[in-house]
Amino acid sequence: MEEGRATILPGVPNALLARVVENAGFPAIFLSGAGISNWELGLADYGLVTLTELREVTARVVSAVQIPVLVDADTGFGGPLNVRRTVMELERAGAAGITLEDQVFPKRCGHFAGKEVIPAEEMVQKIRAAVDARTDPDLVIVARTDAIAVEGLDAAIERAHRYREAGADATFIEAPPDVEALRRIGALPWPQVANMVEGGKTPILQQRELAALGFSLVLYANAIPRAALKAAAEAALSLARQGSSADIPMVSWEERQRLVRLPELQELEQRYKS
Repeated sequence: MEEGRATILPGVPNALLARVVENAGFPAIFLSGAGISNWELGLADYGLVTLTELREVTARVVSAVQIPVLVDADTGFGGPLNVRRTVMELERAGAAGITLEDQVFPKRCGHFAGKEVIPAEEMVQKIRAAVDARTDPDLVIVARTDAIAVEGLDAAIERAHRYREAGADATFIEAPPDVEALRRIGALPWPQVANMVEGGKTPILQQRELAALGFSLVLYANAIPRAALKAAAEAALSLARQGSSADIPMVSWEERQRLVRLPELQELEQRYKS
């Protein structure tokens, strides 16, 4: 994160897609709150996922991969005391980092209309609580602000300064509307996070362009789940029309079993039988 290379963190909603990302060679994963809401609940990113649900998915994803997992904790599920518990629970579940945002609860997707933000001082208190709650000094606290849509870019940058002073390891100014806004954010002298949302408010830039602007991490929060959803929808239509799976592109039987580690489980089974 400190190297400012615009390292890409693909977003995932579950353990199996986390394995897909790990196998592709990425160095870390983003556990997307929107992804969990979409895939676990079948609902929009509207602040409906609970801490219990998030902790359970975090534990499953962390146990499935060997690379670090940055977890989207939305607003931290309440005030400073709630944030303390959120950080403690997610750290126990194995999170390597946690993002917290300054929206009014219940939050909504950062690229939806109608967002509201809490006063900056309230968010400062929540960040201080998050920093105090972690027991592992390497647990990364990312402070996100959604203030651009409500107060403008200057106010969002001022919030980022305050959140950094409160102890955040990185800041994440969500939904910058153009390249000039990205340039101003990337110039801030500490790690910055960009979020590339296809169809959202921010222009999609290449990794090298974001690195040149100064970003440390780049989230593609739902690119892979959305691609998987499109493939699933097309497969369902093909099966309905053709009455067979013959024309459906899919991973082979062998690749599927390798991805879910059947050979390792069989080897372990044999070890304990001998």
